[in-house]
Amino acid sequence: MPARPARASAVALLATLAALLGALAPATAAHAAGRTVQGGRLDWGIKSSFQSYVTGPVAKGAFKLKNGAATVGGSLFRFHSATGSYDPESGAFEAAFSGGVSFQGHQKPDGTYELDLTVGRPTVKIDGGSGTLYADVSSKAKDTGAVTTQTQVPFATLGLGGVDMKGGGSPVALTNIPATLTDQGAKAFAGYYSAGAQLDPVSLSADVKAAPAADPSSSVPSATTPAQPSQDPQAAQGTFAEAAVDWGVRRTFREYVTGSVGQGKWTLAEGAQDGGALFRFPQGKGAYDGRKGTLDATFAGTVHFSGAHLDLKLGKLSVKVENGKGVLSADVTTGSETKSAVALVEFDARALKTEGALVTLTEAPATLTEGGSQAFNSMAIPSLYAAGTEMDPVSLAVALDATAKLPALPDLGSTAPPAAPSPSASPPASAAKAEGSSNTGLYAALGVAVLVLAAGAVFLVLRRKRTADAPDAADTADDADAPTPRP
Repeated sequence: MPARPARASAVALLATLAALLGALAPATAAHAAGRTVQGGRLDWGIKSSFQSYVTGPVAKGAFKLKNGAATVGGSLFRFHSATGSYDPESGAFEAAFSGGVSFQGHQKPDGTYELDLTVGRPTVKIDGGSGTLYADVSSKAKDTGAVTTQTQVPFATLGLGGVDMKGGGSPVALTNIPATLTDQGAKAFAGYYSAGAQLDPVSLSADVKAAPAADPSSSVPSATTPAQPSQDPQAAQGTFAEAAVDWGVRRTFREYVTGSVGQGKWTLAEGAQDGGALFRFPQGKGAYDGRKGTLDATFAGTVHFSGAHLDLKLGKLSVKVENGKGVLSADVTTGSETKSAVALVEFDARALKTEGALVTLTEAPATLTEGGSQAFNSMAIPSLYAAGTEMDPVSLAVALDATAKLPALPDLGSTAPPAAPSPSASPPASAAKAEGSSNTGLYAALGVAVLVLAAGAVFLVLRRKRTADAPDAADTADDADAPTPRP
């Protein structure tokens, strides 16, 4: 009968429709899957008036950068190496940043400080149109002097009015987002400000990438891979595989060089790397003795500071560690004169430690030597720094064998947050469409095909219904259930 082939055709079309929908669904799910945040920066002054108070004539204090944090602009701290997640469909965003800053002021006769506050590891979480900045905070209460250390305190509420977090591409950037101190933040701030106090605005830029596909085989240990013997740090001696020294010279000197007075810059060459708040001098060669705790190494790389009133180049850095003390030396060139192996700074090396096959010393306090003072003062800036001046800390990393990896430099991400006078989120949703443009044609074609097939299926079903309601005379004889409208 004609009706049965029509019914079969409709079933076939509907089956094809289901197959296309099944093919479309995984593609859509993959497109909407969450993404990982890897790399980026957060610029935040915490509260500029607090900075001014700490470094002013009343508190007579200072701030110190920790764990790779840097300064940028007039009063901003730059935190680095963002990690987290981002869902462009819902706009949910989370990014944790490394680095910290310690404020100290009102020094007492015993050398301690009445004001002592450290803020680090800021984390931004945004979901459902609301946002919060969390941070690790250690503070000394201004009334009792009690020290409190807390992890990931909900420190500030972020004002996200007018910010649409959905559909962003990479990087996701927020600029000048208002921040307000929370109740918990006020307590962690040692009572210097009340809840609701306006903090400095927050700007960030975070690189996002598709989440890596899970590899089931990665959790299965390989039977053919031999176990690596652990390194005995006390027995380690002789040459090593790789080493690097990280040193930023001095933060205020870098700011002077690039500021309105110095009007200059720095240039890295011969393998030196810029870590934001520090310079890395790699390719260390030399000898290490774990039993004696001694290190003698030379490093590659140069840094050249130049500007309107200065010309200073440091290269061929070397480090010697012995009896818990370290000396960092370098060839110093000022103008056309070069002095070789000048001892620039001395640093405390008692915290030198070995874990597995990696020897590290992290942010050891350093002071300028007499030779270092002469090197700086040989420029057209007399009495720039005296011997004993506090310089940037020194960090060391030594790989005793090929299995050890040196610590990564701060990851500042691909681009800086755009300057803007008002809260904004970028890139907008249109950027996400551009990013997914390679699949747009596929989605459109599948969508049209779905509509056509659906219309065809509906047409055949309706036609079958009309045929059943008004059959031919010949059909009525063969179908007992059919009506017999005879005159």
